[in-house]
Amino acid sequence: MWRDESVTWQVAHRPLGGTAELLGQVDAVHGLYYLLMHAVFQAWDGGLWALRLPSVAATALAAAGVAAIAHRLAGERAALCSGVVYAVLPPVQMYAQEGRSYALVAAAVVWATYLMLRERWAAYTAVLLLGCWLHEFAALALLAHAVTARRSRGWRWSAAVVVLLLLPLAAVSVRQAERQLGWLGRPGWQDWAAYGVLAAAVLLLARGPAAPRELVRVAVPLALLPPGLLMAISLVHPWYVDRYVLYALAGLALLAGTRLAAARRRRPWLLTAALLVPFGWWSVWLRTPDSRKDDVLAVAAAVRERARPGDAVLFMPSRRREWLLSSPELYGTLHDLALARTPAASRSLQGTELPAEQIWARLVDAPRVVALLDPADQPLDAYPREAVKRQTLASHFDLCSMDEVRGARIAVYAQPGQCP
Repeated sequence: MWRDESVTWQVAHRPLGGTAELLGQVDAVHGLYYLLMHAVFQAWDGGLWALRLPSVAATALAAAGVAAIAHRLAGERAALCSGVVYAVLPPVQMYAQEGRSYALVAAAVVWATYLMLRERWAAYTAVLLLGCWLHEFAALALLAHAVTARRSRGWRWSAAVVVLLLLPLAAVSVRQAERQLGWLGRPGWQDWAAYGVLAAAVLLLARGPAAPRELVRVAVPLALLPPGLLMAISLVHPWYVDRYVLYALAGLALLAGTRLAAARRRRPWLLTAALLVPFGWWSVWLRTPDSRKDDVLAVAAAVRERARPGDAVLFMPSRRREWLLSSPELYGTLHDLALARTPAASRSLQGTELPAEQIWARLVDAPRVVALLDPADQPLDAYPREAVKRQTLASHFDLCSMDEVRGARIAVYAQPGQCP
């Protein structure tokens, strides 16, 4: 379980009143998802299984939706190939096994696309609105759908209703954007290169008679417009992360699956085999802890081995408190000396910390400190609280041990001469 999943686990286990207070301060964009997961854990508190099962089910539902679209526009063979292509795409597999909302959003957008083709406008509105309330960047799918359905009066009414009913969430989340997304930078060259590869693949697959014209009109905008527009917006407001528009891969799957279905004789099976080899390796790697930035359960286990009851614990930076919040039985045995108010009391995700001078006063009196740090190659926060933590440990303590554990460093400090 990595730190984003840890947030889901914690918030979903809070009382509903506490969750509502949190969403008024931060993370409103994920509010509906947290309520859904709260219901899941109320029905079955099954740990990682319960945390990830909705994403697994949603990915299967999305793959079925891709197949349904392809069946309507290109036939049965294309339906089978497109659904399989979507299911084996590595980013799809990654978020199928993650306790976050992105797989559910993708399923909602895919089925809304199918309902658009069927001109079931009431159902289209409900399903797309559900996706937007699970994550508001699903609204970018409206721009892709406009290419296909903008002349339909039913679609225009549906789009207007979705936008109108999404406005309350947008108004709240815009106020939270700096706290929510302040860690993001503008898209780098790697992001633009990845988008270029996607665009080239989509346009190449869309060429020629193998891809039906109506399918191209649905798939190309869906694949290219949401990520492209979000990246363009991010030149001014850095909001782009590829997982926010995961659903765009449905467009790629439709084109690739239709092309695969149109191939003759042995070619589709040879191509499938050629793709499955690297995808299979990637799929296996995605199921290992190394595929995530960190592993909060592994970090907690390592702290449990090194810490003694009553030891002080220090998070550097403070947002790494996330690493232990999902292990309350361990966290409760340690003295979090920088903590001013708990996450629940402060209506926040990681709690609030004391002023720098109070942190210093507590820290210099601590006989032994377990410090949880980012990897050595990460930039250091320049905030006064973080600076005083680093400076006080360096000037008043001996470093007893330093270990790296899945995206984290765990350091044990003691007063001079007290290391074992």
